Amino acid sequence: MMLQLQIPLVRLVGLLLWLHVLPWTEGGKVLVAFVDGSPWFTLLDVVRELHTRGHQAVVLAPELNLHIKGEDFFTLQTLPTSYSQEQFDQNFKRQQHMFFETQNILKIVLDNIETMRNASEFYYGVCSELLHNKSLIRQLNESSFDVVLTDPALLCGALLAKYLSVPAVFTLRLIPCDLDFEAMQCPNPSSYIPRLGTKNSDHMTFLQRVKNMLFPLPQSYICHVLYDSFQTLASELFQREVSLVDIFSHASVWLFRGDFVLDYPRPIMPNMVFIGGINCAKRKPLSQVCFGAFLPSVLQLEKIP
Repeated sequence: MMLQLQIPLVRLVGLLLWLHVLPWTEGGKVLVAFVDGSPWFTLLDVVRELHTRGHQAVVLAPELNLHIKGEDFFTLQTLPTSYSQEQFDQNFKRQQHMFFETQNILKIVLDNIETMRNASEFYYGVCSELLHNKSLIRQLNESSFDVVLTDPALLCGALLAKYLSVPAVFTLRLIPCDLDFEAMQCPNPSSYIPRLGTKNSDHMTFLQRVKNMLFPLPQSYICHVLYDSFQTLASELFQREVSLVDIFSHASVWLFRGDFVLDYPRPIMPNMVFIGGINCAKRKPLSQVCFGAFLPSVLQLEKIP
């Protein structure tokens, strides 16, 4: 009788040990595509946290980039470019100095448009070579990624996610021409949502509302400069007419690097998440010098009725 009881007991102990070591969840596979510049610093912490939680991340980037370097918590896969290092530096590093120029405003605007055109041509060249590289696309398909994490402002990551038919998570500050609102079918009333750059508040006069409505019109040219070539590329790939809204609307979740402290409140959709301040986790104490310079401004504001 004791022998008969011992056998099931041994099996039960074995089963419990097996369940103890068996992973209850399996980590996902994340493709981080075409994120560079300041957005990369935000995503770097996200990728590090994903690795800690057992997920695998592959970062896809041009071999010429601003900040992306290999780390032990993700796999870096670089893509060759037709640009030389010197051309890349001239194009992108010049943009850093433009913010400090004090020349004529029209000249600054034209220089900005030219810089954006050059950046768009660079990423379009890399993106076109990637999407026409059948062996690489086959490799990405066979990797069975669960999600593509990208900044849609560069558009190539969003287009790649749609081409691979993989769900996409977008992280962004904003997209020109309010394409993010349009893609999510989100209400965007110009009557009370101040446009970024207008310096309007949420209490606008009639003329300020008119300015708020007219302000997006010049942006349509910027979108033409930035995205027309990508729209043509998408239509070529899918063998049908593909609009920018079609590409952007592929996103499952939108992570906005903002909040209603930095920005005025506005309508949002259920798949919009505000992550403002996520890149401020490694904050440093304010130095006495900075605090001394900042304090008079605070005291002056307190006197305003």
